[in-house]
Amino acid sequence: MSFPFERPLGATARPGGGVEFRVWAPKPSEVSVLGHPLEPAGYGIWEGVLDAEPGDDYRFLLDGRRHADPMSRWQPRGLRGPSRVVDPDAFEWTDSGWDGVPLDELVLYELHVGTFTAKGTFDAVIPHLPELRSLGVTAIELMPVAEFPGVRGWGYDGVYLRAPHHAYGGPDGLRRLVNEAHAVGIGVVLDLVLNHIGASGVRTIKAFGPYFTDKYETGWGKAINYDDKECEGVREWALQSAASLVREYHLDGLRLDAVHAIVDDGPRH
Repeated sequence: MSFPFERPLGATARPGGGVEFRVWAPKPSEVSVLGHPLEPAGYGIWEGVLDAEPGDDYRFLLDGRRHADPMSRWQPRGLRGPSRVVDPDAFEWTDSGWDGVPLDELVLYELHVGTFTAKGTFDAVIPHLPELRSLGVTAIELMPVAEFPGVRGWGYDGVYLRAPHHAYGGPDGLRRLVNEAHAVGIGVVLDLVLNHIGASGVRTIKAFGPYFTDKYETGWGKAINYDDKECEGVREWALQSAASLVREYHLDGLRLDAVHAIVDDGPRH
């Protein structure tokens, strides 16, 4: 039996069929999903394999109250809607020959998906990639795209870190953009906010466990609990989110926002 945090959190489609649901939720006494109770696996994690498939919508039921998955890959109806099961391996990548951009050749172009074009989507950026490359740009840095409240915004009030914003085109929209960027010789770096989450998501996220701490303050909302009591699940939420974004979207790097506000005085940073 592997350590509970060695396996991915969220909803993971299994090759042989079914979906494994795993969530860190030390606060509630009962957790279920799609009408089925999940079993405690230790360290505040609940898990179970259910007869579900990619495309199915779900919410976790915590002591009778419904909440989206903190590790959601997609919020097709926005922040308040259900999470959706996604199979990241279903996308057909064509960038196997991409070797990345050497650091000494890195020329970043910061890009806000919602305002870069009139349509404000990942797909709408694609036709402009050759123009950017001709300018000498070797990588675009996308401003935050994690699911945030509403349809348009700066993105720095995101809640579901690894769920690309629904109005921008969702998971496959981001994959198409990265795939086409690599095809024309442009890398993609993503701006990731790990120092706070948008206030609209605090109530839901804190229902799962101690994601926040009163030891510190930020200028944008409650500080994330990286070194206070029961912080292990919070750290895993951040690390698994960052790693899965790079792995599942073939990103060339991450730009971490306001690292001065990510406070961790624990013995193992």
